[in-house]
Amino acid sequence: MPISRYIALLGLLTAASLAQAQVQEEPKTCPYDSAHFNLFKPVPRNQLRPLRPDRPGVTESPFTVDAGHFQTETDAIRLVNEREGTSRGRELKVAYTTLKLGLSRRTDVQVEMPLYKVEKEREAGETAWQRQASFGDVALRLKHNFLGDDQEGPVAMAVVAYTRLPTGGKTGSGAVEGGLIVPVNIELPDRFNLDLQVQGDLNYDREQGKHYARVMPSIALDHEFTDVFSFLVEGVTQWDAQRRGWRSSLNLAPIFTLNENLQVDFGTHLALSKETDREFFVGFTFRR
Repeated sequence: MPISRYIALLGLLTAASLAQAQVQEEPKTCPYDSAHFNLFKPVPRNQLRPLRPDRPGVTESPFTVDAGHFQTETDAIRLVNEREGTSRGRELKVAYTTLKLGLSRRTDVQVEMPLYKVEKEREAGETAWQRQASFGDVALRLKHNFLGDDQEGPVAMAVVAYTRLPTGGKTGSGAVEGGLIVPVNIELPDRFNLDLQVQGDLNYDREQGKHYARVMPSIALDHEFTDVFSFLVEGVTQWDAQRRGWRSSLNLAPIFTLNENLQVDFGTHLALSKETDREFFVGFTFRR
């Protein structure tokens, strides 16, 4: 066979191989080419949006879970050191889990299940801690995205409404609580993301036997250094009608995206004012 035919045959085989590779490596299409996915018609797994959980910061994500899919966001361990007046407190939270289910294109429902909590408290001058342990208060949450859930633009916004039930016994709040959260995400150049949030809620003071209002704005900036590693810096401040003063913290968290459906994180909340809680945590997010 003439060499020209060998070259032509080799060229055909190469072209066929490249075409097959392009088909196999074809990028994901938009998950919502049609808006007909729902709880009973799940989004195909090869069309899922990027994993965008609410954790690890206080500032939540405006993105919802894809329709028909579950997502678990868990504080494996969280240690909280509290200070209020002359009293000191410590909390150990274990397996605080939020279960999420995508209902439709822009809406998911969530159940926050605090599986185990230990509280310790003592007054100044005392050496012994008063200790209580129990299941925590369960919260029911609904998130609806109004803008940018499919990342069709640089800005996304949602509203989260929640109700917390008094299931935690002596370590719980003691009454029904609730609130609204408005998170906004702005995608910046060079793999930076800016997140803004305003949260308003109605909390319950067990000792005084009454509810009080709280407002908590926050701002967070994260940078994706690689596809695996990113870092979050967050500022949070809050005011409530009970203490009538602002309490602020600086939050830091490294984030590791191990695959399309698994993220691991850890971090700390550093107190910037005297009576702000200091926290240390390790957690993860898993989607299926």
